[in-house]
Amino acid sequence: MAQLTKEQVLAQLAKVRGPDLEGNLVSLGLVSEILIRDGAVMFALTVDENRAEELEPMRQAAERVVEQLDGVDRVTVALTAEKPAGAQSPAAPARKAPETNGNAAPPPPMAGRGGPMPGAGGPGQQLAGVPGVKHIVAVASGKGGVGKSTTAVNLALGLAAAGLKVGVLDADIYGPSMPRLLGVSGRPQPTGEGRVLKPMEAYGLKVMSMGFLVEEETPMIWRGPMVISALTQMLREVAWGELDVLVVDMPPGTGDAQLTMAQQVPLSGAVIVSTPQDLALIDARKGLNMFRRVDVPVLGIIENMSYFLCPKCGERSEIFGHGGAHEEADKLGVPFLGEVPLDRTVRERSDAGQPVVVSEPDSIHAQIFRDIARSVWSQIADGAHGDVKPPPRIVVE
Repeated sequence: MAQLTKEQVLAQLAKVRGPDLEGNLVSLGLVSEILIRDGAVMFALTVDENRAEELEPMRQAAERVVEQLDGVDRVTVALTAEKPAGAQSPAAPARKAPETNGNAAPPPPMAGRGGPMPGAGGPGQQLAGVPGVKHIVAVASGKGGVGKSTTAVNLALGLAAAGLKVGVLDADIYGPSMPRLLGVSGRPQPTGEGRVLKPMEAYGLKVMSMGFLVEEETPMIWRGPMVISALTQMLREVAWGELDVLVVDMPPGTGDAQLTMAQQVPLSGAVIVSTPQDLALIDARKGLNMFRRVDVPVLGIIENMSYFLCPKCGERSEIFGHGGAHEEADKLGVPFLGEVPLDRTVRERSDAGQPVVVSEPDSIHAQIFRDIARSVWSQIADGAHGDVKPPPRIVVE
């Protein structure tokens, strides 16, 4: 079978008339970000943000014509919008909403194949949970390079070690880490029920990541709405089964993915990961405040790379300082979950796809992660954070 090409996809899309039946999707320059892998085709259509819902039939038509190509198994189409600089929304609310640290407002309505995103209700509506998943915990950081993904996977394994059913969602669309951290390769298979996929599995965890759908070297040059569409599909079009906890490894920062999680599903809480130095703590504070502003409980702060113990002499070195995250937690009134030392074994095991909690279960690092997991579970299991809140409305004026 000949390899599917972008030219073939564009030829099909040229058959679809554009908005108001003028021209076609290709001649009007509406098609962008075509990605093809193993029978899966993903692309975006750029439209007027005020007409996104009205143009949903056009999106569906684009999807149908691409599905007709030989070798196409799955098509994901997102409607995205570009707003001119200085443009104002036609219906801004009268009252001022909470600040968002300069982030853009949520994108206009857009959909994947199944129409508008589930759970995207207005004020006063309840957030729809993920079927079978009792609790969703976000692991976040204000900046990259603090070991958030390594912490997330070991936290998930610590929860599993306590006898819980656990899944991991890798929400870092641009830099997915879970395939390498868990040593999993391959492509998720369909369940036979529409577009729903079976999650991958490793060490007793159910796992989903964009890293299973694209090659490791492939850059994800996507606009925010496509990221949101992909994240929503990984949440709701995966057969997670019955889980006690779904751990979500968030991308660094306070952008689209974080807001999507806060607005699409009822989060039981967020865990913030930081290193001890002041610069990392400034960014960690931003992440913590973002979750507070969208009414997501902060379960605590973890100080990663807290200190270094020389494996030969046993001398302790506080390379990045020490105790800053603990002080910050006390200052902000949130739990301090623990200190994770900097250690070569953790790095080596992570690179090899053998997380320390399962590969070195008797190590001090594994014990620390299990203790952190117990602390997190004790907070979400006692019902203190069980109330489901309406999704926040975030508006930048």
